[in-house]
Amino acid sequence: MSVQTLPDAARLRAALAAGRLPDERGRFGPFGGRYVPETLIPALERLERGVREHLHAQDFQQELTQQLNTWVGRPTALTFATRLSARWGAKVWLKREDLAHTGAHKINNATGQALLAKRLGARRIVAETGAGQHGVASAAACARLGLPCTVYMGEIDMQRQAPNVGRMRLLGTKVVPVTSGDRTLRAAIDEALRDWVADPLDTYYLLGSAVGPHPYPYLVRELQAVIGREARAQLLAATGALPDALIACVGGGSNSIGAFHAFVPDDSVEIIGVEAGGKGAGLGDNAATVAYGRPGVLHGTYSMLLQNEDGQIQETHSVSAGLDYPGVGPEHALLAAVGRVRYETAGDAEALEGVRELSECEGILPALESAHAIAGAKRWAQRHPGRTVLVCLSGRGDKDMATLQQALLAGDA
Repeated sequence: MSVQTLPDAARLRAALAAGRLPDERGRFGPFGGRYVPETLIPALERLERGVREHLHAQDFQQELTQQLNTWVGRPTALTFATRLSARWGAKVWLKREDLAHTGAHKINNATGQALLAKRLGARRIVAETGAGQHGVASAAACARLGLPCTVYMGEIDMQRQAPNVGRMRLLGTKVVPVTSGDRTLRAAIDEALRDWVADPLDTYYLLGSAVGPHPYPYLVRELQAVIGREARAQLLAATGALPDALIACVGGGSNSIGAFHAFVPDDSVEIIGVEAGGKGAGLGDNAATVAYGRPGVLHGTYSMLLQNEDGQIQETHSVSAGLDYPGVGPEHALLAAVGRVRYETAGDAEALEGVRELSECEGILPALESAHAIAGAKRWAQRHPGRTVLVCLSGRGDKDMATLQQALLAGDA
C-alpha cells in the first residue's frame, strides 16, 4: 500500500501532523485496530479507559516525570559526533538513549506502563523481549514498584543475549524460554499473549513496542515521545535550528516513533526509518517489513507484515535480535503510506561496520539495532555534505558482545 493507492492520503498526513491519530477506533488510517480473542476485549477496554483517565492526568505525569528524572536519568544527552562529522562531511548529532538506565530507550515505556498497571490494580506483569532490553527494563521497573514480573524470551534470543537474561533474573524476574515457532521475538509475543488470555483480570501485559492491539501503539508512542521532545528542544538550544534529517532504526518501531513524533509536523525535516536488511531481499533473509511486506494481521493489529503468497507469516533474519520481527507498528505503516517517512534498509554487514565506526570514532559502543541507524545516517551524510542529521541512538552494545566478538573481533586476538 503506497501513497499512490491510499485513499485520502493528504487528509491522513494532515491528521498525523496534528496528532489526531489514532482515531476513536484505534486506527491509523487503514492500519491498527483490535484483532484479538473475545476473552481479551474486556482487558483492552479496561486498559483503554485507564489510559484515558491516567496517562495525561497531572498527578500521573508528575509521578512519571519524577521517575524519569531521578531514576531513569532523563533528559538523556545530545552529543555532537565530532570525528564522524569530519569523516562523513555532515554535522552528526546523537540522541543518547544508550545513556538511559538499563541501557536503552525501552525503560521510558516500561516505567510508564508499570506505573499505569499499578494504578489499574494489576497483581503481576508479563512481558516479551527479543534483544532483552525491554525485558531488562520491565524487570527493573517492576522491581522498582514491587510488582512480580514474568518475561517470555525466544530460545535463540536467550542464547545470543545471555547477559540480559542474567540481568533480568538478578532483578527478580522469571524468564521463560520459548521453544516454539521461530524461537525469537514473534514467538515470545505469542506466549506472552497466551499468558495474558489465561488471566486478563489480575495480569497486565507490558508490551514493549508500538505494535499490538489498540491502545498499545498509542500508549507506547506517548511514553516514548519524550525522546523526540527532548531532542528537538536540545538541538534548537544548541544550534538554533531543526535538523535537516532525523534517522532511527525500525523493528516494531518504538524508539523510532518516539523520536519521529515531535518532528512529523516539521515539513523541513526529512525523516528516515532504517529497517534490518539482513542478508538480502529474499523472504526470510531480512526483517524489513515496510520495504518488503504486505498488509495483514499479526498480534492484534492490521499493519505491514512479512508473509508469503498464502498469507503465512515468515521467519525473519537480522544480526540484531531487537529488529528480528516480521511486523511493524501501524503508525509506521501509515507514515510510509502517506509519504511522510522514508523507510530504507541496512544489511548485517553495514550494521556491523556502523558499530566499529561509531566505537572507534566517538568512543560509543552502540547496540546492533542502533547501528542500523548509524549506517543509514552515513549514507545520508555522504549525499548531503555540510547539512545536519540527528540520529536516535536507541541503545548501547554491551548486550551484543558475544555476537560482536564473533563477527568483528575474532581476528583481533
